[in-house]
Amino acid sequence: MSWIGGKKLLRDAVLCRFPLDYDRFIEVFGGGGWVLFHKPPWNDFEVYNDFNVLLSNLFRCVRDKPDLLITALEYVLNSRADFDYVRLALRQKHTTDVQRAAWFYQIIRQSYASGLSSFASQPHDMWDDFPIIRQASRRLKDVVVENQDFEKLIRHYDRETAFFYCDPPYHATEGYYKNVGEDGFRKKDHYRLRDALLGIEGKFLLSYNDDPFVRSLYDYPGITLQEVTRPNSIKLRYENGAQFPELLIANYDMDERRKATSQITLF
Repeated sequence: MSWIGGKKLLRDAVLCRFPLDYDRFIEVFGGGGWVLFHKPPWNDFEVYNDFNVLLSNLFRCVRDKPDLLITALEYVLNSRADFDYVRLALRQKHTTDVQRAAWFYQIIRQSYASGLSSFASQPHDMWDDFPIIRQASRRLKDVVVENQDFEKLIRHYDRETAFFYCDPPYHATEGYYKNVGEDGFRKKDHYRLRDALLGIEGKFLLSYNDDPFVRSLYDYPGITLQEVTRPNSIKLRYENGAQFPELLIANYDMDERRKATSQITLF
């Protein structure tokens, strides 16, 4: 599912840097779930979290009520008028969780760049999504879906064997994220996330935009940084080969999985 800041183009780089020894995986800023869905369902305990209540409700409905959600989406109209109606309808308080999930899913699918605000004017057959929703439901069947502030979530699930993957709103781009919280994600929240992660017993992997503020934020002993790039999906429309610089930040050796694999001898 497309989502602002989604890790579709970076998921392989993230997954290959997972640590070797953990038994619980917590995706702190779940978003569209690109890393979770790309990750093989090992025998670990898995948690998906997002502070956006509409998004976490959608994931719960996909997991627990896929048939009801599909029924609510069967006769969705791909039109600007219906899109505008649904955006207003989402403000209603007295609706079912399935109806809110269906409306929100429609807004995501039909908005420009999944920005949730403007109609994309692109054809989309909602029925093509139904097999994907059922497949996602099966993948999520044992996943805990949370809707917590990241600091509270990290404290709750932290263990020596816990692994937190964090993909927060990028520095200086916080305004692109809708419904992150009442006040949005602010500079103090970047510090709050840093302090929460530096104090954990488990391990964390963090993806961020590469800028001086982020580098200074995690300039601590025992913290490793790796530079990665991904295609810049917006600039690619005008500039071939445009790349976006990112940082992966961790409190462990991000190359340990590659090193372990290279030591395997084949007979």
